[in-house]
Amino acid sequence: MKRLISLFISALYIYNMYAQEKLIILNEGLWQSDNGRLSYFEDGTIVSNQWFQDKNGSKLGDTPNDIIQATENLIAIAVNWSNIVQFIRPDGTAVAATEDIPNNRCLCSDGRYVYVSSYGHECMTIHGAYPFTKGFVAKIDLSSFKVVAACEVGYEPEGIALYDGRLFVANTGGYGEQEGDHDYETTVSVVNAATMTVEKTIDTGVPNLFGKMSQSGQYLCINSPGDYYDTPPCGLILDCQKALASDDCFVRFEYPATYSTATIDGNFLVIGSAFSYLMGEYAFSCLTVNPREVMESRGERGLTHTMPGTVGSDFAAMNQPYGIYVNPYSGYIYGTDAGSFEGAGYLYQWSPDGQQLGKYRVYINPGHFLAIMPDDYAQSIHALGQSPALTDSAVYDLQGRRIWERMQPRRGQTYIKNGKKILRVR
Repeated sequence: MKRLISLFISALYIYNMYAQEKLIILNEGLWQSDNGRLSYFEDGTIVSNQWFQDKNGSKLGDTPNDIIQATENLIAIAVNWSNIVQFIRPDGTAVAATEDIPNNRCLCSDGRYVYVSSYGHECMTIHGAYPFTKGFVAKIDLSSFKVVAACEVGYEPEGIALYDGRLFVANTGGYGEQEGDHDYETTVSVVNAATMTVEKTIDTGVPNLFGKMSQSGQYLCINSPGDYYDTPPCGLILDCQKALASDDCFVRFEYPATYSTATIDGNFLVIGSAFSYLMGEYAFSCLTVNPREVMESRGERGLTHTMPGTVGSDFAAMNQPYGIYVNPYSGYIYGTDAGSFEGAGYLYQWSPDGQQLGKYRVYINPGHFLAIMPDDYAQSIHALGQSPALTDSAVYDLQGRRIWERMQPRRGQTYIKNGKKILRVR
């Protein structure tokens, strides 16, 4: 089976040497400077470093924090300090903006609703304003772009992912010192997406679950930077399937997962950025994580300090690594360097086997990515001549998240089967 997967990836690489690469890079800009931007990359060229403004004649907003594919023809962007969720088409044109979610952070979607984590303490919905002591998750109806429900979770929630009708929300508690009434959170809230109620709270024992988490089917890769003093950073693999029945559903590993991405074979590529106020410096690490092996071995196997080709060494040579991403349509790998955090950053591109293909100047603090479907994508399956052994399991949703054999595709949604073919379930 491993040999078949290897042959498949090799065939995918040969085909995609000539494939169309379309990528949106979300540049955060400088906080409170209202200079967040989109860069648009296509086939080895930065087409624009102010793509949203080019398309719409207006600014994107202040400190955008996340970008996802909400439906086949709709992209959602969390613009944190502008307190809006901006919706655009894949061609960059604006569709709508939802303004009722203050201090929004991370996003996920089921194709009908977009779910947004927020540090805020009040959310305006179609049913009126809801006050919260802690943070919350808001639910936006994509037919109206209105907030139809909200649910309190932990303090300062960050990463959010959807699995089997539940939202998994990582809580940080990162405002504890500022607000003075709580400590760091150690929990993941499990929310029923239909009813918007908390079904359970998983205590990981690990503080400050900060940043966007990545998802590969039933597995989540979650970061903990620690407390920046005495509690060291670490990473977590959480099994959503196990979490539905048991709290014994996660494994801790000793390296942070500051930036991570799912690969087309179901693993995670992980860049760790550990900062200590005691030492006053950053320490970086690079990992490839097999989540199934990590869970089965309780962390004894499944982690390697290697990445494809020169990806790991190229990240080690960067000034400030700031993001990593695998294009789920092609397997190409991307990473960013924020440099000084105040000037233009850089986008790096690697082939699926880790050969560096280019370095491109983008904008300030380029931290988030979204691949756009290539024009000839639906036909490209025929060029590969894949083995039938792979056709039963390799199914991905539009956000590049792998759906394993036990999961049933949902009606009305579009899926990527075998890494290439578009499958619409009716």
